[in-house]
Amino acid sequence: MSETLPLRLHHHAWITDDQEANRRFYEDVIGLPLVATWTEREVLSGTERVYSHTLYGLADGSALAFFQFANPEDQEEFKTGINTTPVRHIAFKVEAETQEAMLKRVTAAGHAETNAHVLDHGFCVSLYITDPNGLILEFAVDHPDVEKIDAERRATAHDDLSRWLAGDHTSNNRWR
Repeated sequence: MSETLPLRLHHHAWITDDQEANRRFYEDVIGLPLVATWTEREVLSGTERVYSHTLYGLADGSALAFFQFANPEDQEEFKTGINTTPVRHIAFKVEAETQEAMLKRVTAAGHAETNAHVLDHGFCVSLYITDPNGLILEFAVDHPDVEKIDAERRATAHDDLSRWLAGDHTSNNRWR
């Protein structure tokens, strides 16, 4: 590849209906620190809007960002659509100890019963948690042989895609 890749995720933005409930979940339960709150007044889509914009930090400097508008009509206009499919989510790489501690905190806070589960994908083990806004978060622990697995998938990525598109839907996940 000759082009420069993005350095990292800067932030992923979402809408929340309750900044304080959102803060309690992300900071107190999940453990992501509130690193900034911006209170803004600016023209968006041709109309002046008043909103708050909170950011919760990750170790690499990226963040999850949440907007809440002061005007209920603005809030409804910009509301993030929820598609309840589990394949629409944000995934974060974590260490096993972090994932275990997070599951304990989520369970202690009463979120685990209906909003958390673990799935072994073979190449990683993932904890899925649904936040108060309906956003699905994945916290993935890589397989111990992640470098070998990554090298294999990179080497065959185009062939695997061509095979799939041609109708051969055989699984290539031998780690599951």
